[in-house]
Amino acid sequence: MEDYPQYLRRLQKGEKLNPFLDFFGVEILEIKNGRALFRMKIRPQYLQGAGFVQGGVMVALADETIAHAIMTLLKPGEGLMTIELKSDFLAPVKEGELLAEARVFKKGRSVALGDCLVRNKEGRDLLRTSATFMILPPSSSKSER
Repeated sequence: MEDYPQYLRRLQKGEKLNPFLDFFGVEILEIKNGRALFRMKIRPQYLQGAGFVQGGVMVALADETIAHAIMTLLKPGEGLMTIELKSDFLAPVKEGELLAEARVFKKGRSVALGDCLVRNKEGRDLLRTSATFMILPPSSSKSER
């Protein structure tokens, strides 16, 4: 498992620790207290055949944003894993940037629930995603990993 509190501190200092965020050019605007705010500029490579951002790209951004919001509430050694996503596509988008704002709705011992709203820079709602994450307990020994 990761030491997520340390990971988040290093990530917010600008260290390149997450290949997904780096590949998609995701900028971290805020991560704290069960919340996360990410920004991603739309690149031509993210468009599908009709010229709109492919839906899975927005869902992946929402999933990552929710995961990072949950990470702020994890103890060292705990891990997390997405077990369910539900997304509602609200409007198409072709250009500009995506702002993903996530919050943890509830975190228990073994499950966390989070929500994310993805908007364009004008504030138009594009995607709403709800996610359920499994909280993985710290391993009792490294040999179990």
